[in-house]
Amino acid sequence: MAIWKRSIELDELNRMGENSLVAHLGIVFTVIGDDYLEAIMPVDARTQQPFGLLHGGASVVLAESMGSIAGYLSVEEGKSVVGIEVSASHHRAVSSGEVRGICRPLHLGARNQSWQIEIRNGRDQLCCSSRLTVAVLG
Repeated sequence: MAIWKRSIELDELNRMGENSLVAHLGIVFTVIGDDYLEAIMPVDARTQQPFGLLHGGASVVLAESMGSIAGYLSVEEGKSVVGIEVSASHHRAVSSGEVRGICRPLHLGARNQSWQIEIRNGRDQLCCSSRLTVAVLG
């Protein structure tokens, strides 16, 4: 069952991130499923820490971007969401290629939402698990 209250195509969703940190880091939304979103992010000079590994902060940007967009898509016109808490556990290092985020709801309430974001490497291994809580406004 679809959870989205707003209808949007992938190209329009990706245009929303233009001229922002999302575009700067090369984040691209790739799938809008009935109850999940997927996006990819390159592991390159934009997203690596000085030791050549994916920066934990870049993973958090991917997770928060995905959860915020998912929250926006799951509330009705006239409402919006703002992030109020984000956490991330880093499980495996990534040094090149790209990572894929998968965002699914844990709780979709009238006042707040919780989203689970898994970030996986090119071999589909879990690299980071993140949780975002957003407040529903409006």
